[in-house]
Amino acid sequence: MAKRNAQNERMKRDYVLFLEETEGLDEKSTDKVLAAILKFEVSTGFKPFTKFHIEQAVQFKKELNRAKHPRTGKALSHATVDATLALVRKYFTWLSGRNGFRSKFTYSDAAYFKNNRKNARIAHAQRDVPYPSLPAASRAFEALPSDTEVQMRDKALFAFLMLTGARIGAVATLKLKHVNLTECHLRQDAREVATKNAKDIDTWFFPVASAYLDCFAAWVAYLREDKFFGQEDALFPKALVGVKDGEGFANLGLAREGYASTANLNKIIRNAFSRLGMPEYTPHSFRKTLFLLGVETCETLEEIKAWSMNLGHEHLSTSYQSYLPMSRERQREVLKRFRS
Repeated sequence: MAKRNAQNERMKRDYVLFLEETEGLDEKSTDKVLAAILKFEVSTGFKPFTKFHIEQAVQFKKELNRAKHPRTGKALSHATVDATLALVRKYFTWLSGRNGFRSKFTYSDAAYFKNNRKNARIAHAQRDVPYPSLPAASRAFEALPSDTEVQMRDKALFAFLMLTGARIGAVATLKLKHVNLTECHLRQDAREVATKNAKDIDTWFFPVASAYLDCFAAWVAYLREDKFFGQEDALFPKALVGVKDGEGFANLGLAREGYASTANLNKIIRNAFSRLGMPEYTPHSFRKTLFLLGVETCETLEEIKAWSMNLGHEHLSTSYQSYLPMSRERQREVLKRFRS
């Protein structure tokens, strides 16, 4: 790989500072921006941004459409390509107004990074989100073993997701102090919990099967009474792995800290379904399961609004657009009932 360009690196640092201070982006978000710009630099052999030409943008789009995902070997999704182009286009739009770049290219030159209409429509098309039915979730939950404390944690995680619909990124950062079993309440304090858009979220447990609450309550009691966990310890701690005499590497119990990423927590839920031959539903799909339960359960607009807020949505429309998109055919079926 060609050597990175020092001037390019300085401009990228300035851009990151700009995004952090003017748009409030966090490190996770700016890392995505830098990754997209790096892809462009690789395509040009790390030529200086001052040497930018619209042909570079055209070539970059062709390369993205031919690129393969490094892990799966499949072509990049339309959504990935579209998002990458948008991030790079925004960067060059900003760059066109910087000193030393105004005479090199213009604001309109950055528009050459724009995706074509067909691919952009595909990238932004609303798609049905696979989700487990309540019976499917119950079956997967009941089949989970709970012989070891790691298995107890995994089963409690499943139960907790059904009770709260919390996003897995937030779940990974939860501590015991954020749960009030007496009130059946979860407090997602954005100062300590990785909530979406850094929002404080209050969730009261959803009215699902009592087995979920029994399992989760038993887990909390186990952490407090048997493991002597305190308020600042993780609600779903990571496993301790080490060398065990005669067995090599093995699980040695639980740490007091949570996982640094969501990968392991996602895997736990996916495996809970796949081991029974069901699709590998994700933790996030539980949110759709719960919202559709609310659609069936709630009788007033106030009730469905409260249900939506319980999922962390400020606007009811967000819940409907995310978890209950309506096709033209479904619209026709619903309205036909009024004529029968």
